[in-house]
Amino acid sequence: MINISNIHKSFGNQTVLSGIDLHARTGDVVTLIGPSGTGKTTLLKCINLLETPDQGEIEIDHVKIKIPITNTNEILTLRRKTAMVFQQYNLFRNQTVIQNIVQPQVLVKKTDKHTARDRAEKFLKEVGMQDYYRYYPAQLSGGQQQRVSIARALALDPKVILFDEPTSALDPELSKDVLEAIRKVADLGITIILATHEMQFAEEISDQVIFMEKGQIVESGSPKQIFYNPQNDRTREFLKNYVVRAPRLSTLPTENKKQFRVV
Repeated sequence: MINISNIHKSFGNQTVLSGIDLHARTGDVVTLIGPSGTGKTTLLKCINLLETPDQGEIEIDHVKIKIPITNTNEILTLRRKTAMVFQQYNLFRNQTVIQNIVQPQVLVKKTDKHTARDRAEKFLKEVGMQDYYRYYPAQLSGGQQQRVSIARALALDPKVILFDEPTSALDPELSKDVLEAIRKVADLGITIILATHEMQFAEEISDQVIFMEKGQIVESGSPKQIFYNPQNDRTREFLKNYVVRAPRLSTLPTENKKQFRVV
């Protein structure tokens, strides 16, 4: 369960987020769409306190923090509930693939190295990177590095994974493998909050879609509502170039949708 209430964030005189509310059930996929520079990345960073909001409340898995934060231990407690997959992979260049996944478990979760290694191997297999344990990031394509980043996030056993436009630096062919890996994360029942410009993917995978602009939520709803019957003029304008192709997963009944996510 995630409850984000009245989040505000400014950098100097520039207001980036203005009164954001976001609610997700365990296992939901919530997708943030909207123009570049509208605050999606900042919102993700505020959720796990990589950026400290100026105002608001954050609750993840019954850990609730009210801004301003008075107890710094709360920050670490909340962050341990989350993992984040960035646009630029953020792998350690001097470590192999397996080391990149083992070390965060040992440092953050205090997992013993043997268990951490077992978990690293398990989740590398989940994302199709089981043949690359001894490779260094420089030996991998961008899409492969991003899949390693997803395996690293999974190995930390988070309650929610935050994806910040994970395919923005990739060409369409490489994006496909990363999107398939995200589908597998969804199939595991982990809550996902995803910022993306991949509209078709957002429609197919999401339980809730949020359209943001200028640091505010303009409209939110089911994929079917947002992509086929948006209520706000600005949402319609943003999506006017989105080509509808039938059939889509979002046209399926909600109770049947997740069974079609299996890859």
